[in-house]
Amino acid sequence: MAKRRLRTGPTAAVPAKPAQAELLRLVQLADPGARLDGDDVVGADVRVCAPVEAEPELTGGVLEKVWAVRVAAEGPLPLDFFDRFLAEGLAFRLGGLAVCRGVVSDPADDDEGGPAVILPVRPSPEELAPLLAPEEEGPAFTAGDIRAVLVPQTGQPPAVQELLPFATELTAIELRGAEPVKLGALALELSEALNGIAVDRWRFRIDAAEDLVAPERPAAE
Repeated sequence: MAKRRLRTGPTAAVPAKPAQAELLRLVQLADPGARLDGDDVVGADVRVCAPVEAEPELTGGVLEKVWAVRVAAEGPLPLDFFDRFLAEGLAFRLGGLAVCRGVVSDPADDDEGGPAVILPVRPSPEELAPLLAPEEEGPAFTAGDIRAVLVPQTGQPPAVQELLPFATELTAIELRGAEPVKLGALALELSEALNGIAVDRWRFRIDAAEDLVAPERPAAE
């Protein structure tokens, strides 16, 4: 496969070819309005190209079998790095690696971010009290060994478009901790209590706490 094609957009390099229905389902977690267009999936300002087989060199030999799912911009460049986040989120959920501008990264190894709960209205400390305890300084809270911080949500992720008719400025409760399942469980609990939407660090909607756990990846021979 010509590597030149892969360099035209962020790419999820995955160990097995995902079915079209599964790829559409995953993209719709990031953009509920995504739809099929021939063999591709079209979302918010992006086209997720049908998987094509690639050489193992694409991932530096980490994966023995490689299927490349390229994310290309449709028209102007996607806002808020949606194309890169989409490629990384797909790679995570499909047990693969992300390739962006020739750099290979493993989303499963990146602990710089965590899930979040996106809310249409900034909650009061009283609304958070049943689930989160306030820290002494700043808009920070704790729940056992999990830390939560209230921040303005940068941009408007397609996954939370249903909140926008009710709010133009969204608030995110960013969660940090060492155990993904505990983080996911708290995110879902907060989203239920506060009428928000729980998302992972790439702004894919999560439906279960286990969505934050990377699937096992086959090792290269």
